[in-house]
Amino acid sequence: MTSISPGGASLLNRRDFLRDASTGLGGIALAALLAEQGLLANDKGPLRPDIKPDSPLSPRKPHFAPKAKRVLTIFCSGAVSHVDTFDYKPELVKRDGRPLPGAEKLVTFQGEQGNLVRPLWAFKPRGQSGKMVSDLLPNLAGLADEMCFVHSMTAKSNTHGPAENQMSTGFTLDGFPSAGAWVSYALGSECKDLPAFVAIPDPRGVPQVGPNNWGSAFLPGVFQGTPFTADKPIPNLARPVNLSAKADADTRDFLQLLNADHATARAGDSQLSARIASYEMAAKMQLRAAEVADLSKEPKSVHAEYGTGDKDRWKSGFARNCLLARRLLERDVRFVQLFNGSYAMGEGVGNWDGHKTLKSQYEVHAAILDQPLAALLADLKRTGLLKDTLVVWVTEFGRMPTFQKGASGRDHNPKGFTVWLAGAGVKRAHSYGATDEFGYQAAEKTATIYDLHATILHVLGLNHERLSFYHNGIERRLTDVHGEVLDGILS
Repeated sequence: MTSISPGGASLLNRRDFLRDASTGLGGIALAALLAEQGLLANDKGPLRPDIKPDSPLSPRKPHFAPKAKRVLTIFCSGAVSHVDTFDYKPELVKRDGRPLPGAEKLVTFQGEQGNLVRPLWAFKPRGQSGKMVSDLLPNLAGLADEMCFVHSMTAKSNTHGPAENQMSTGFTLDGFPSAGAWVSYALGSECKDLPAFVAIPDPRGVPQVGPNNWGSAFLPGVFQGTPFTADKPIPNLARPVNLSAKADADTRDFLQLLNADHATARAGDSQLSARIASYEMAAKMQLRAAEVADLSKEPKSVHAEYGTGDKDRWKSGFARNCLLARRLLERDVRFVQLFNGSYAMGEGVGNWDGHKTLKSQYEVHAAILDQPLAALLADLKRTGLLKDTLVVWVTEFGRMPTFQKGASGRDHNPKGFTVWLAGAGVKRAHSYGATDEFGYQAAEKTATIYDLHATILHVLGLNHERLSFYHNGIERRLTDVHGEVLDGILS
């Protein structure tokens, strides 16, 4: 029987208590299992990371089980022509020299367009899949079976700066965190003595919007990317020449003791804890960053595969950056952003902006990109890193299937272009979406940069709709208020 309290309220008897407790424990167990498998329903509300002030980069759990632990993005700045590389259009070959149907007087970014121009390099079937890729990038073409192509990508801007911003931050305007900063904010780092996010600029210089590509904007500064290259390591980390290793270690130990006492006396001061954590990370980097950038420990066969000793200094420099990227990934750096192309040297030399003499320009750029990047992808597969690393190759927009009036190059085209992914969480030897028969604009399964970012976050176990940061009265997201995961490319 259920007993009655003096106030008239019903109290559980022993039998009811045991029954309710047993069913309650079962519900708790079920909830735990569903949470572990990422199957719990959520309220779509924001879910902020649990960041510890004294260790802001400590690893944090994703929203659900991830397919990838880390991300490598390769950003070819200048806008690579998809119709000359990865997007084969037989009709463009057939109608070479004729006007674009229905757009005979088309005016684009730099003016009036001329006639259609076939790809300047022959396309051939590659690998077991038979994917058509051009001869411009023969080494990468040989790895087509590892790639998942998105042929229907679109961008919001036809201008390099805003388009770079969108590809790296989700917004065409300045002042928004980069994708790498969002990932660092959400997941922290598995590596205790290297940055969570490293940006590797091209040896020729930085892209047009420079640090915007790896900045943290309104996110805490600890989540921004740390830029350095194989030939230009992080500055000011070397130990003074007149300071012995023992004296250096003793000084760090003494400083750590002072910091600990200072923090204990000011318990609860989160800014102080974060500052101490940043300085301690800098000290760890002083020891580890030089080691990770020391490529001399790599076998000669690896250097030959990447091309680090090539006579072309830009190619050998990019090859060393590719090798540095692999060394960072194998040390569990969470997000590595590798750039190919620069605006520091002007059109025709530093980037893929092929307006005037596309063929001669691309022969220069392709020779720098192809062997080192193909070696990096093959190396990731050989070492097993590709199983839990998501590789994403991007450029800010595509190029026209026509040549510009009076020129031998292609104008900007954000209406349809190609990006590709490889590795953890995505299908191999797969093509998603399509441009029209000339490669002018997306025609099937149109994708946006918001969708691409949502998909990257999804592979990392993050719900893009719930990853936010409250700033100036708005819950900001990498994907703004847009974006759908590209389920069709997920493995």
